[in-house]
Amino acid sequence: MPLLSELKRRNVLRAAALYLAGAWLAVQIATQVFPFFDIPNSIVRGVVVALAVGFPFWLLLAWFYELTPDGLRREAPAAAERPAAPRPSHRAVDAAIFGALAAAVALLVAGRATTERPAQRTATAAQPVAAATSAPVSDRSIAVLPLVNASGHEDQQFFSDGLSENLIIALSKFDGLKVIGRNSSFQFRGANVDAKTVGAKLGVAHVLEGSVQHAGDEVRISTELVRTEDGSTLWSQRYDRPYADLFALQDEITQDVAAALEAKLLTTADAAQAADRPPGGNLDAYNAYLQGLFHMKRASEADLRKAIDAFTQATRLDARYAAAWTQLAGTWITLAILNLAADDAREAHAQARKALDVATALAPDLAQLHTTRGYYLGAVEFDWLGAEAEYRRATQLAPGDATARSGLANALASLGRVGEAVPLARSALADDPLHASWWRLLGAYLVVTGRLDEARDAALKAVTLYPESDSSYTQLAVVEIVRGDAAAALAAARKEPGHWRDIALALAAQIGPDRAAATASLERLVATQADAAALQIAEVYALRRDADRTFEWLHRALDDRDPGVVQLLYDPFLLRYRDDARFAAFCAQAGLPATTDARALP
Repeated sequence: MPLLSELKRRNVLRAAALYLAGAWLAVQIATQVFPFFDIPNSIVRGVVVALAVGFPFWLLLAWFYELTPDGLRREAPAAAERPAAPRPSHRAVDAAIFGALAAAVALLVAGRATTERPAQRTATAAQPVAAATSAPVSDRSIAVLPLVNASGHEDQQFFSDGLSENLIIALSKFDGLKVIGRNSSFQFRGANVDAKTVGAKLGVAHVLEGSVQHAGDEVRISTELVRTEDGSTLWSQRYDRPYADLFALQDEITQDVAAALEAKLLTTADAAQAADRPPGGNLDAYNAYLQGLFHMKRASEADLRKAIDAFTQATRLDARYAAAWTQLAGTWITLAILNLAADDAREAHAQARKALDVATALAPDLAQLHTTRGYYLGAVEFDWLGAEAEYRRATQLAPGDATARSGLANALASLGRVGEAVPLARSALADDPLHASWWRLLGAYLVVTGRLDEARDAALKAVTLYPESDSSYTQLAVVEIVRGDAAAALAAARKEPGHWRDIALALAAQIGPDRAAATASLERLVATQADAAALQIAEVYALRRDADRTFEWLHRALDDRDPGVVQLLYDPFLLRYRDDARFAAFCAQAGLPATTDARALP
């Protein structure tokens, strides 16, 4: 076989073996090392394709050229009767082949060892942060990703978002089915990630994805249920229906998804009704309601006012629309807390109270109503026991509602029962693991239970998820202050955006060595934010061990109806004065018990 002999003589077979060994090594590096640096899978695929395309060109190069100690030289045809003798280049190629194979095998073994013990590494590196989501993934768990707006019109985004949220709420009413909350699911809008990545981040076995197209009197919804373990499609369906049949279509999709997951509907009163729909079936009212939700979630002052207008329109179109009245009340409360003061805030509170009264008369067993009533009683009326009762009723009516559980956790912490709040907060995060503000609250609870490492991890999780959020870096600074790390507290405070930055800096400066800077930061805070940050100014004085000024500013916060008073019984700085007679008197005035299981800063 002259061709085979010539291939051997020209070193082509050795070159092929070297290329394949090197390619295997390159693929091992791409598949095991690239993900560590978040290099996308498209690059990995590109490496594989490039290696495959390059193989024939490598063989041609080996046919025409030989690598010698003097460099590349052009091959010559074999001479007749030429004896075969080992070439130095043969030994070099053999060594390279064995080296590449050894490296590839070593990397493969290391990769298997890594994948066989991921839970052990996670528990060592970040166990506190993962504690809320580290349970084994149930096969009956799902995340509804935001349905893509396929209408081609941005002004229809509210419609696809609303239908997505409706699916989340409807599926959460099925017994034994874990459904990830809107806040976490919607963070994957437009993200170029596969189902396996989503499943790992959210702790679910399935994702539901699809698109919505609303044109005129027709609605088209395409859905696909995907296994996160391997990306396979469990079920898919396209629905084309008249817009007039929208509610029936929503029910049909919910039942189809639940059937694919073998889930059974709960039998509670709230599960038996589609609570977000107008009782008269008015689609215009529902459309206005969805617009209200869209703007409410954005939470800017302009969006909150647009949400109020939309919810008001929904109640005008159907005066019995309890869900719209409930969301209207909640939006008024949020607007007052975030953007209003004095008379404007009191007027907003009155509007919220009026809307809640109407909703209560219309649907006393609506779970969302009780969650919003808990929000109102705690934030506006300072009725902490009443808030606890409302949140507890909401969790009874809607056991799958993570928002109700988070609200109950905060109510319990406000009443000084922080030990009870922690597991509830973790439970809420298990169903909404990317909710930054809930991680921040968990960090606040953990600080005063003495679990400072876990508190720091939770605060870091919050700032990682939403670094632009108000007060997240402040909470991290609080943790570092309690840990006694002045430099770390100051570093965190400097990263705080917005008006909370001065608050964080004033707090952090009090444990630093520069007393002049500490005093200057306090004076700047008093000069610029006395009307909005009375509670935080009291905290600064508590850090300075100035009891008289601490209580002076606490009373000012109560007079201003500062919502920060809610944290008194889990505030590590203010609890420094829990044994002062004035503390018990203040708690009585604020409607709080004078006892707490929280720990104070020494």
